Formats: sequence, structure tokens, C-alpha cells
Amino acid sequence: MQPYYWASHHGNFGDDLNLWLWDYLLPGFRDVHADTMLVGVGTVLNPVLLPPGQKKLVIGSGYGYGEAPDINDPEWDVRCVRGPLTAAKLGLSPDRGITDPAALIPDMPEFQNLPKIYKKTFVPHWESAEFGMWQSVCEPAGLTWLDPRGEAKSVIRAIAQSEMIVAESMHGAILADAFRVPWIAVSTSRSINNFKWNDWAQSVGATYNPHFVPVSTRAEAVAKKTKFWGMSFDGGGQQQPAHHQPASADASVMTRTAAPAASAQTGLRGMAKQVLAAPSILALWQASRTEPQLSPDAMLQDKKQRFRAVLDEIRRDYF
Repeated sequence: MQPYYWASHHGNFGDDLNLWLWDYLLPGFRDVHADTMLVGVGTVLNPVLLPPGQKKLVIGSGYGYGEAPDINDPEWDVRCVRGPLTAAKLGLSPDRGITDPAALIPDMPEFQNLPKIYKKTFVPHWESAEFGMWQSVCEPAGLTWLDPRGEAKSVIRAIAQSEMIVAESMHGAILADAFRVPWIAVSTSRSINNFKWNDWAQSVGATYNPHFVPVSTRAEAVAKKTKFWGMSFDGGGQQQPAHHQPASADASVMTRTAAPAASAQTGLRGMAKQVLAAPSILALWQASRTEPQLSPDAMLQDKKQRFRAVLDEIRRDYF
């Protein structure tokens, strides 16, 4: 059995969890049922992404884009999904919408008893990290920058070692909540697909009501088809910026800088970009000083127990 893995060119620690999480949750799964694909972490329940004609074992995945798959086909074995909204979309009973598999990561020995070394940490969406200058925004806003495109375990340790998380990245919030790190949701796009956020949040009794933070650069506005200083970049004849290759995997996730931010550090052009990012700085500063949240302890523990019960059933049926 092999896990489905969305290998994005830009890197995204949430997707990268599939490379090693299942070896902890289901040791030995790679040695059984070579004809079966394990569909785990991610918003991947879409027939365009998943190959037809192959057995699929779904454990905690979510719906969010395109057409929902027909899980009545015998090639689908859906044991649980990310939350109640995905369950309803697939025609499953609400109790099958347990939670995101990442909720169990704090139980791994390597992530336990980590010291707190960061006060407030910002985890942007990968697209914001790719096209914005958020590292430059974070410093005057009083936050530590954490690049979601970094090596997954390094990103997770930094989340666990923070006293509070400001998250545009959904898995930034999921991991913060799992580690009992209070979190605040923000968004740089009013047209964000919030289905997946609400799907997870409802699964653990949290709420998704993000604070709006304006994009930090023109390139980011073009990529997200939104506004920058009143000018609209909705795709009508605007050229999309080229995707920048992420920095090397061994670079520090706390200091990695997307190419637009790197070019904004020197000279008059850099000063001008910093001035233009002032609304982003102010909005992020204001958001980071609002009341953070955590899901109820008892509800999170109940969902983790139910998820482990599903894993026990899978071991009996597949191993």
C-alpha cells in the first residue's frame, strides 16, 4: 500500500505529512495490499486527482474542490473523512467525519516536551509565501515568520514551540490546535474557499472567522486575483507571475524568504515596497492582538480516540 501524495513544486508541509505520518499511525502498511492507495491528509477527494480503477482506502481526507467522487463504487473504502461537511458532501453519516489525521501528530515521541522559544508566529498560506513579502511584514508586526514550504517536521516543531499561532495555512491552525497552542485565523483573500476550513473547525468544535489582511505585494495580488492599493488584479488581461522555486530543503524554515520578499530588502525599491505593505503590517498586527481560540480539550480527545478506533479496524481488515 502506498499513500497518495500531492507533490507540489512549491512545497507545502500539510501535503508532505503523507510522506511519513502513516508509517507512525499504521506501521507496516507499505508491506500489505500493493493494489491499494491510502488516501490520507489533504483536500484530495476529487476524481480528477485520484486514479480510477484502483482501490482507495480513505482515512481522514477532505473534499473541497471540483466534483465529489462516487464512493458507492467498490473501488472506494471510506473509513472516515476530515469533518462533517465532507461527510455530508459524500452522503456519509456525520459520525464518519471525525477530524484531520494531523491531530494525532503530537502523540509522536519526537514532538513531545518541546520548549517554547517563539512568542507569536505567523504561518501563511503557501501562495502568500510564494508571492508576498511576509517575512518583511512580520518583523514590524511583532511576529516570527514560519514558511509553510519548509521541511514538514521542522515546521511542525516551530508551531509546537510557539506560544501563539496566527494562521492563514489551515494545517498551521490544525497543528497549533493539536499541540494546544492558541491560534488566530487570518485570510488575505475574501474569495477563499472556506469549505475545508469549516469542515475541520466543526470537527473539533472550533470556529472559522478569519481576520482579513490585505495582500503584501502586487505580485501576490495578481496571483490571487485580488486588489492591491485599490487596483484590481482579477485576471482580466493581467499577466500571472512566474512561480518561483522554493529555497533548498535544508534552509531554516524560520528565515526562508520568497523571491519577491528577497528583492524587497535593499535600496529605494525595498523602502517603497515596505511602505506599500503598510496596510498588511497594520492588519496583521491588529489580528495578532485579538483573542485566540482552541477547540475544547474533551472534544479533541474524543475525536483522537475515535480516529484510533478506525485505525484499529483497518489493521484487522488489511493486515
